[in-house]
Order: sequence, then C-alpha cells, then structure tokens
Amino acid sequence: MPLGRPVAYRDTYAPELLFPIPRQQKRDEIGVRADALPFAGFDIWNAYEVSWLNLRGKPVVALARFIVPADSPCLIESKSLKLYLNSLNQSRYASLDEVRAQIARDLSAANAAAVEVELVSLSVGPARHFGVPQGVLLDELDIDIDTYQPAPDLLACRPGEAEVGETLYSHLLKSNCLVTGQPDWGTVVVRYQGAPIDRAGLLRYIVSFRKHDEFHEQCVERIFSDILRQCQPRQLSVWARYTRRGGLDINPYRATHGAQWLMQDQVFEVRQ
Repeated sequence: MPLGRPVAYRDTYAPELLFPIPRQQKRDEIGVRADALPFAGFDIWNAYEVSWLNLRGKPVVALARFIVPADSPCLIESKSLKLYLNSLNQSRYASLDEVRAQIARDLSAANAAAVEVELVSLSVGPARHFGVPQGVLLDELDIDIDTYQPAPDLLACRPGEAEVGETLYSHLLKSNCLVTGQPDWGTVVVRYQGAPIDRAGLLRYIVSFRKHDEFHEQCVERIFSDILRQCQPRQLSVWARYTRRGGLDINPYRATHGAQWLMQDQVFEVRQ
C-alpha cells in the first residue's frame, strides 16, 4: 500500500498504481455480510486535480466525480487514486471523452464493479455548490462529552412515542486515517423514519469517532449499522460530506433498501 510511505510520482499513464482494499474485513467487525448487505448506496469521490495533455502537448485541466457502488467488493485507497490521476499528467489523449472512458475502465477493474465517471473541463466554468442540509443541527446542544472512541451504547430512541421522520446533522464528525493517523473532517447527516432518536445521545455518538482510526466508507457503514441496531428505525439513511484532502474528497452514502430519499446530485451538492 502506498499510503503512509514515500512514493515517487509518475507522470505517464500507470493504472497499476491503483490499490484496491477489500471491504469485507471491516464489514466483518460490524456484522455485515456480503450476501445480505443491510444497505444500498454509493461512495462519491470528487477530484479537483485532474490534468492531461492533448495530442499537441497542451495541458487540459478538469474536475472529476467518481460514483462507486456500495456493493462493490473493494474500495480504492485514496493516495493510490491520487498517484494514478497524476500519472495522466504527461499522457496524451485525443479528447475528454477518451480520458473519461479510460478512467472508468481502470476504476471499474480495480473496484471489481462498474464505476460511473463524470469529467468536466475547467474551461467551461463548472460550478460547485455547498450548502447546509435541510434538517436539525445538533452541534449547539449544551452537553458534556467524555467518550472519543465509537460507543454504540450512547444511541437510544424513545419507543412507544409517535413515529417521526426527521433529518439530523452535525459538522463535528472527525475520525483518523487508518494508516497514517491524519485527521479526516466531515459533516454527517442522519435521516430516519421511526421512534424518535435521542438527539444528545446521537451527538455524543458522532463525537465518539474523534480518536477512531478508520477509512471514510467504513466510518459511515459503522454509523449506519450502529443506529440501525440500537434504534431500529423503519427507514434510515446516513451520509457524510468529508472535506478535501490531497485534491480528493470522499462522500459515502448508505440507506436501507427502498429508503434512498435523495438522488446522488442532491446528497452531495446541497443547495441553500
């Protein structure tokens, strides 16, 4: 794995740099079976540093988005993806579509599943939107917190009360890279239908990831599984918008089957 050690950058096409990591090992920790996933969803990667040469040697720069299905056997280690994208820097392509198709083939092969790739040249002035989720912000709750490793027992609901449907979110999600220990920061959004979830407990639980070492995708699946197990909502979706690091941001989304209220564009480009 290239993460956590010095690696020489290559600037000509090198798909072998992509490093897949099987999802199942971490899923075993939370009791998720490959043949009976309790969720559907996807991981959306946004890449802000993509460039190549046209056939006359002139650079092209672009933004990219990769949509990886949650049921793919593997995820891609993020530094390896950055190294792979940089390997395009001095490679020549006839068109943007040729680059998009090449990236789609390589990522699909590495993930062992079809990966959707969107590629937009910066010359067309693409807009990126980031707003606030439409829901209840938990961060202003006046509570004491003393737990900084995931503690599912902090989660509770109020059974017997009327069922609610609500969206709760927090900007206080922080975890650490599983290999390097570098901090990862994110906004996490929980939308559910069921017995009311105790908001103070949910916030304490979200903050409990503060010293936890795990990749983005694994954190979101752990959060989803813990809420589903502890609170037993009838429908549930959990998604996280992580901040950019190394020219990439990774945004996992998981939902109970049939409960995907939001389409992909709405989940990760929430407009004010």
